Amino acid sequence: MKKREPVSKIMTPNIKTVNHSNTLYDVKSLIEEENFRHVPVVSGNKVVGMLSKTDLQKISFVNTMDGESLTTAMYDALTIEQVMTRNVETVQKTDTIQEVAQRLAKNQFHALPVMDGEHLTGIVTTTDLIDYLIEQYN
Repeated sequence: MKKREPVSKIMTPNIKTVNHSNTLYDVKSLIEEENFRHVPVVSGNKVVGMLSKTDLQKISFVNTMDGESLTTAMYDALTIEQVMTRNVETVQKTDTIQEVAQRLAKNQFHALPVMDGEHLTGIVTTTDLIDYLIEQYN
């Protein structure tokens, strides 16, 4: 295992993002269609939050016995800003895989946006790290 490999080696590049003008329906569709678990929320070029599949499941959990009506109401009543995680930590694409793994573990994060300076360039997840570790033992 190489200790100085950059996180850019294992990150997912060219990710899709949402912004304040999108709806929770948009996020739900993106997560389902692209099979994502995390979506960065941006304002211009700045990462201002993160939405996860779990965030959407939390608001969908409150549901009625007769089906989807309350879930739909919750998606209509809430905005991305109300549901997203704010003050998201980021990493730089040159940070090592080891450094990123330590941050994910220490803070119990499941994903971190990867930056190239001030520009969002990808996302790294715990799944990316596990896949990397599996590759080391093959």
